[in-house]
Amino acid sequence: MVTREKNEVEMRIMKLQHQTKSYLHEIKELAEGLSDPARLTIISYFTYSLDISHNPEQESLCLGSYHIHNTGNQAITNPTVCIKVSKESPFSFSGRYVYENFKQSLKVADGWQRMNEKTNKEEFWLKPLGRTSIEPNETISFSNFQITWSPKESYAGSITALMYSDQLKDGIAVINPINLNGTVRIQGDENG
Repeated sequence: MVTREKNEVEMRIMKLQHQTKSYLHEIKELAEGLSDPARLTIISYFTYSLDISHNPEQESLCLGSYHIHNTGNQAITNPTVCIKVSKESPFSFSGRYVYENFKQSLKVADGWQRMNEKTNKEEFWLKPLGRTSIEPNETISFSNFQITWSPKESYAGSITALMYSDQLKDGIAVINPINLNGTVRIQGDENG
């Protein structure tokens, strides 16, 4: 009889051990599902400085950079940016980029390639050279672009940007577009 009771106790213990292992396995799977889920978070922003002239004979300048910071926990692949200059604004955009047909020696490691036509003065489609991803906590920048204009008459316009990638087909807008406007008073204007 003692042997029978001993066998029953051993069976119960084995059953409880099996049940505990099963519970632990289930808890482990649930815990892995709770661990940091894939998060896609991008911040795209401009930094810039201005040198504005109120003399119609001198040129005004905005010197800026466009930054894309991956604050998520997964890589962003095939990033592309579109920097837009307002239609009918007096602004002229320029920056350090190359075209696909340029010599390889002109294509620097952290450079950018313009993908649309040279004749388009309102949209600048760019992609980084030699990179196909932005890793988590990494920032890439299109640095030192210039916007110039001469204040011969009152002006208003903006520079905006959108960043696209395989994960962001609709794009994500820059958080701080550059808005520039000024009123030029012609000498002898009595209303001023």
